[in-house]
Amino acid sequence: MQIDCIAGCSIGALVGAVAASGSTDGLEATFKTFDWRKTLSFFDVVFPRAGLIDGAKVTALVREHLPTTRIEALPIRFAAIATDLGSGAEVVLRSGDVIEAVRASIAVPGIFTPVRLGGRVLVDGGLSNPVPVSVVRAMGADRVIAVDLNYGVVDGRLKRRVKSVKAESESPPQNEGGRWAAEYRHVLAELKNRLAAQSAPIKDQFSRWSTRDEALPNVFEVLLASVNVMEMHITESRLRVEPPDVLIRPPLGDIRFLEFGRAEEAIQLGYDAAMQALRDAKMGG
Repeated sequence: MQIDCIAGCSIGALVGAVAASGSTDGLEATFKTFDWRKTLSFFDVVFPRAGLIDGAKVTALVREHLPTTRIEALPIRFAAIATDLGSGAEVVLRSGDVIEAVRASIAVPGIFTPVRLGGRVLVDGGLSNPVPVSVVRAMGADRVIAVDLNYGVVDGRLKRRVKSVKAESESPPQNEGGRWAAEYRHVLAELKNRLAAQSAPIKDQFSRWSTRDEALPNVFEVLLASVNVMEMHITESRLRVEPPDVLIRPPLGDIRFLEFGRAEEAIQLGYDAAMQALRDAKMGG
């Protein structure tokens, strides 16, 4: 199967840009080396600016896997989707610096600082077009394979949070899931320590924000869940209007933000979902 063009937003823009350059094997190998220490190293905390994380180290990671800095020079035509924070408009980036385009597309509000580009302040493309079927159609695609990473995420992560809060007073199981749960908590604790090292007023405010209450989520969970809910509804409405020919929906509800150490598991879930979607499409004619 020949791929003529790729469009993506947020993590889809990052992986899409690398795929358009033909370097996905290297990216997969890199993500499979992640543990909690390496995950934490990517969090260049700049609170209380316009986001919690500056994203410079994420940018450096992308640069390592891209042989060119220009979108136009990629072997496969590529577009990154961002959102204009001023107008709310969808912004399709099909030319210029590919690193800046990816960085703008992954700028989850409140987590990553926005990107100023072309006189606009840009944030996560998932706020305007989470599964950009319309973009690749406009680029000339006659058959579209789409990947929806929002499917089941809100419900799955909510259930997982309830289970994790209930289990915190119990001894964690000595298995792979228990190990990653412990490492996830370690990352959050270290991130909290970094923020607490800021000035006294910021330290006090963050302490109030990040304290876990069994009845309420902390500030990270509120920000991410809000974005997830918004993107889920936008995805559903846009897919009804702009359905792809093949829709891949990997079950990622059990994998949380920051759990990069579960990359191998996530890749396998994506592969299995893709194979099933392609089989279903073939059986359907």
